[in-house]
Amino acid sequence: MNAKRESGRAEERAVERIVLRTFANVTGRGGEPLRWTLMTDTPVGTLGLAASEAGLAQVSFVKNEDRFLAQLLDAYGERPLLHVPRALDDARHQLDRYFAGRHLDFDLEVDLSTVAGFSLKVLQATARIPAGRVLSYADVARRAGNARASRAAGNALHNNPVAIVVPCHRILRSDGSLGGYGGGLPIKEWLLEHEGARARALA
Repeated sequence: MNAKRESGRAEERAVERIVLRTFANVTGRGGEPLRWTLMTDTPVGTLGLAASEAGLAQVSFVKNEDRFLAQLLDAYGERPLLHVPRALDDARHQLDRYFAGRHLDFDLEVDLSTVAGFSLKVLQATARIPAGRVLSYADVARRAGNARASRAAGNALHNNPVAIVVPCHRILRSDGSLGGYGGGLPIKEWLLEHEGARARALA
């Protein structure tokens, strides 16, 4: 079994080398690859996952593979994309555990290198909100350093590249209503109820 696994990994590495060499020949660029896969069996539909060497770079609600690849090309068009499910095994395992209700927080390195400035501060503040707790947009704006920038905080959260793991679903309006969500409000409500947070007062 180990020999078969090692043989499979050697084949993957060979394919990666071919793809990277072809990418460099066609585009004239090198660049660190982004490895991706899909999770098609979650309670919230299909998730597209992608990771760089720095960490998990994308968790997206997607309709299908073509839509996800188009999204990755739009965001990371200068980088080669490699379909390597094994590279996302840890993220898949932790997401499976989350959906099963066994562990509602994550221990994953996250790559937010496509985000900068105030938006990055908003996502970093959001990443520290534990399961079962919620904040308002004004709260997270204040934690990011500008209490008056609720709208900008909302925009940053809407464009969060790492949904669920960076838990932007834990941000509500000041009156406790859901606000917006890139994955759709039914999914936001499901995630909050799954975490036991929907009925709680703002923390």
